Amino acid sequence: MNSCRILAALLITAATLPAQSMPHIEKRGDHYAMVVDDKPFLVLGAQINNSSSWASTLPDVWPALADLHVNTVEAPVYWELMEPQQGKFDFANVDLLVTGAREHHLKLVLLWFGTWKNGQNHYVPEWIKTDPKKYPREQNDRGKLLDVMSPNSTSNLEADKHAFVALLHHLKEIDGSQHTVIMIQVENESGSVGSVRDFSPAAQKQFQAPVPSALARALHKDASGTWSQVFATNADESFAAYSTSSYINEVAKAGKAEYALPMYCNVWITYPVHALENRNRPSAGQEYPSGGAQQQNIAIWKAAAPSIDVLAPDFYSDDVPLFHSVVTAYDREDNPLFIPETGIGKNVGRYFFYVLGHGAIGFSPFGIDYTNWTLKKREIPDSIAENYALIGPLEAQVAQLNLDGKLQTAVEEPGMARQDLKFGDVVATASFGFPQSDGEAPPGTLDAHGRVLVAQTGPLEFLVTGFDASVSFTFTPAYAKSNNAQIEILRAEEGTYDNGIWKTTRIWNGDQTDRGLNFGEGDHGQVVRIRLHSLPLTGDLATH
Repeated sequence: MNSCRILAALLITAATLPAQSMPHIEKRGDHYAMVVDDKPFLVLGAQINNSSSWASTLPDVWPALADLHVNTVEAPVYWELMEPQQGKFDFANVDLLVTGAREHHLKLVLLWFGTWKNGQNHYVPEWIKTDPKKYPREQNDRGKLLDVMSPNSTSNLEADKHAFVALLHHLKEIDGSQHTVIMIQVENESGSVGSVRDFSPAAQKQFQAPVPSALARALHKDASGTWSQVFATNADESFAAYSTSSYINEVAKAGKAEYALPMYCNVWITYPVHALENRNRPSAGQEYPSGGAQQQNIAIWKAAAPSIDVLAPDFYSDDVPLFHSVVTAYDREDNPLFIPETGIGKNVGRYFFYVLGHGAIGFSPFGIDYTNWTLKKREIPDSIAENYALIGPLEAQVAQLNLDGKLQTAVEEPGMARQDLKFGDVVATASFGFPQSDGEAPPGTLDAHGRVLVAQTGPLEFLVTGFDASVSFTFTPAYAKSNNAQIEILRAEEGTYDNGIWKTTRIWNGDQTDRGLNFGEGDHGQVVRIRLHSLPLTGDLATH
């Protein structure tokens, strides 16, 4: 099908579907959900490789996504391809992505590779790259021009805004009623690689001016000084963060005025320096793009970029404590938790369950296609594939339960083979590994991969699933003692949801419920809806 026929099909479809509310992010108390077509939606995502949004490579994309059981694909849009000549736009590749996502029954997150890609300017059009006088580059402190566009340039900003608005206008035309595209990433791992900030004459003038009063107020700082006076040793990086976030805010604001999709920025986070190095922290502009929304810059970005809905950390490490610390940094009252990129290392399956328990709106490993760049055919990581296969049929219910604050997870850690989840007066105890002998601690699994999800659906009703674990329920000791009460399983139904309706496939008893609900090795994919009831711990039944 050629590009004209693809566009015609997209426009006809968009014009004939009933209107539904725009995709958006909803907050309820301290909890968030992505809402798509008026229902909470959990992004079970996968990001394709950087150079895979082409007609020649997309046939190698869709089979990998199917093998991973995703419901959402993240794919890049290249500014240099979309606007090869100034003011002349070609949306053929965008249309291919939208059409392909629809054909494979997937939602789509588009990644705008505009001014920044990994802290550099690799995807800006040639007519910008070849005219550094009109479209200024950053300069380092020795005056060297960098392959980074200056965020302190109005001409750079206006060019990016113009292209981004054109993209959003096109999406509104072809997808405004169908909502295949549910979210936009604005730029990619923005900031400066090669310098802590822009030292060009224009940037120097801004750096030596007073700190904007609105930013100073938001950060509870004295607004009477220059950047160096207000931020002291952090002045350079703080200035870079403000310059970058302000620029991106204007791009996002202009795009939302055209078509108000949720927008996020992904973040090349600050990783700790090696323990043997004689310094406290990595170098901004060298080991990460200076001025991005790293952990230490979140407050500046939240103040300067209100049009960005989510600051979303990319994570590439098997360091579990570090992952926990990053989740803590970005799981904020003013920021939904979303992991838009992660490596496919040994802990990726555990990471998914961990963020799910922290109310994440989505999760997405990187490099999921069969172009032989990241994966070879059929090398999909088992742990994340089985996670998605398990949660996929429950996605809408899980998203709703997380929005309602009713869902928790337990993720096995080495040496921690038993964990408690508390739901008011009820405790769900996850015990990892098998066999589990009476009177003995659970053995755990060899690689600490056990994981459990428990969600409360009623006063004594729960939805339970997991991998290589048993889950038992008790009252808290205080409640049991004061109420002379204990818990007993009344009914345990294995099943799934079909269009929001629970369908029971069998009843669990005997071996499946002895000493708790048993999700044994090789029994993956089981979901149980359990009803409990209270009966006396001791004494006369009539007095209970």
